[in-house]
Amino acid sequence: MKRRSLLLAISCATLSGCLSSPGQLVKTDVDRVADLHRREVFASLSRLADKLYRRNPREWKKGGHLSREAALAKLMDRERLGQSPEPEGRRGTALLLAGLREDYPHDRVAAFIGGLNTMLFDAFDGKTEFFILDELDAQRLYNAARNVEIAAWKLAQARRSQPEGELPAGTPLLLSNEMGPIQNLSFEREFGRLIGSLDILAQIVADKTNRTVVKVVHSFATAVFLPVK
Repeated sequence: MKRRSLLLAISCATLSGCLSSPGQLVKTDVDRVADLHRREVFASLSRLADKLYRRNPREWKKGGHLSREAALAKLMDRERLGQSPEPEGRRGTALLLAGLREDYPHDRVAAFIGGLNTMLFDAFDGKTEFFILDELDAQRLYNAARNVEIAAWKLAQARRSQPEGELPAGTPLLLSNEMGPIQNLSFEREFGRLIGSLDILAQIVADKTNRTVVKVVHSFATAVFLPVK
């Protein structure tokens, strides 16, 4: 009980105006915390998409967009939340993995972020806001956090075996962190924020429901994505 209270206090510390609208009157503290962490998770995802498009402009051009901003707006459109962004209609981790294949013909950023987006949509049970009768599944949230870890590792490891245009063999399919003379670890930090939000919320929900989360120890080289539905 003390641990749950501490987690709620930490999460609520950044909330302001919790009762600023009538809808807040049918929310518990856990509902408000869930709203906060869900917003943070999808804000992190949007920032990752923007960073990937900035480093990989050829990808948004594959989608026929006039600009990076247009591609980002379509990818993160709230009206299309939970829907696949690719012609074949794949979603979740299946879409993410497809986007990291060397022969993938479409926008790789849309596939990678769209895969994460739809996977997280399922982890939050398809809800965009939480009220007193809503219940989240702590195991799904925990599994989603581990899936994000695996996705970040796969993103860093996915490389070309053959030259592609002016890109030589061995270069990443999607540029992200830069380990050269000038390091760019902003992707790693953003992934860390996303994973942290999911883990904290999973623990809060587990404490609320008195359920134990089954934790998984995996090797990234052999890791498979965990179910979130």
